[in-house]
Amino acid sequence: MRPAHAPASAARGGLALYELYRAASRAAAPAVLLWRRLRGLEHPSRWPERLGRPSAARPRPGSPLVWFHAVSLGEGMAALPVVRHCVRLHPGLPILLTTTTLSAFEVIKDLLPDAVIYQFAPLDCPDAIESFIGYWKPSLILLMESELWPNLIMSAAEKGIAVALLNARMSLKSFNRWSVRLGLPLVSLMLSKLSLVIPLSTIQAVRFQLLHTPPHKIHFAGDLKYAVGDVEAGEKELNTIKDLQQQFNHRTIWMAASIHKGEEEVILRVHHELIKTHPSLLLILVPRHPQDSKDVSLALKKQKVNFVLRSTKEVVSSNTRVYVVDTLGELRMLYKVAPIAVVGGSFLPSLAGHNFSEAAAAGCAVLTGPHVGHFYHMLVELWQINPLAVKQLTGEVELLESLKEMLGDSKALEARQKAAKDSYSIMSDGVVNCVWNLVYMFAVDSQQKHGIVD
Repeated sequence: MRPAHAPASAARGGLALYELYRAASRAAAPAVLLWRRLRGLEHPSRWPERLGRPSAARPRPGSPLVWFHAVSLGEGMAALPVVRHCVRLHPGLPILLTTTTLSAFEVIKDLLPDAVIYQFAPLDCPDAIESFIGYWKPSLILLMESELWPNLIMSAAEKGIAVALLNARMSLKSFNRWSVRLGLPLVSLMLSKLSLVIPLSTIQAVRFQLLHTPPHKIHFAGDLKYAVGDVEAGEKELNTIKDLQQQFNHRTIWMAASIHKGEEEVILRVHHELIKTHPSLLLILVPRHPQDSKDVSLALKKQKVNFVLRSTKEVVSSNTRVYVVDTLGELRMLYKVAPIAVVGGSFLPSLAGHNFSEAAAAGCAVLTGPHVGHFYHMLVELWQINPLAVKQLTGEVELLESLKEMLGDSKALEARQKAAKDSYSIMSDGVVNCVWNLVYMFAVDSQQKHGIVD
């Protein structure tokens, strides 16, 4: 194994590469932001936040502030349990959460505690980062998963701001890219500036160490995505659940969630076969991207299948065969009305799975396809508790057979539902506490002078 510290020559090489990146990112930022705006990838009125221009006041100027950053919806949802935990432990501490994508914004803005400030993250260019950090003056930065941005990390290090990487992961593709001669000095320099890395698995820890993360900075705590489903339903959500249950009128239901383009063909073929033996069966189909609902609708019209789009608020009738959910942020709620959940992003070789802990937390019988990417470690951990917790399928044929079995055997269905819920409970218990305890120790060591802890 390579040493976990970068030699002096590598450090000099890293600094040289960083200066090149710094210049390139400054030059490219205006064009990148314009391109994203033209493609509708930025908020129409809040895009200046991407340049480090705030749209909210900095509370208690001069006081400490903790900045959480996650790129998209999945990472943002994983950060929420830690954000809430931080609010409970330190009710007067200003907390800032940033994300990058619009989908994350649309969902997470309604789930945050009232005291938490929400902004779009600055582009990783020197001017935006300096403006952002200069205004918010964070005392501690907590990055989620794979958010390794040179300007952000180097600027924080220069200002003495501690940075931690939570739920840290690095895909094999990214690892190979960083491992090349031009990439290694820069990533080694960045990782040397982190105060804490909490990896998702042993494999992830090895990858970070091979990229020269000092071993004493790597600590295990569990996967925060286990805690994503552990959120109590509010009054509005409970009313929505009750309304849907009335519409569904005790019909037999199965749900296909986070379905990517191309996967809907598999799901609809299976549903067509199931209806032959279960004529009142209703499918709740949730595309991963709401815009894909148009293609799903066209396919259903072509097949002359009676369906309802959730966005139209049309009532589900006894003739409705498919309920297409073309809205954002309702997946966790929908799991609570479906006894069976097939989690997509897993039935095509180009995909890499999605988090199935929310489905397990809701007490669904959980199924997923063969292509689950880095979620495989979650599968293994759940299987170690109970092999019935999640069923991984080889493909369409096994999906059909498994659904037939569950729809025809209530005891088998109940056994899988109980296994999923109980296994989730065991796995999620203590993960947030463990993560925060590591951050707390890290904060005491590195941030006591800023007053985050007494």
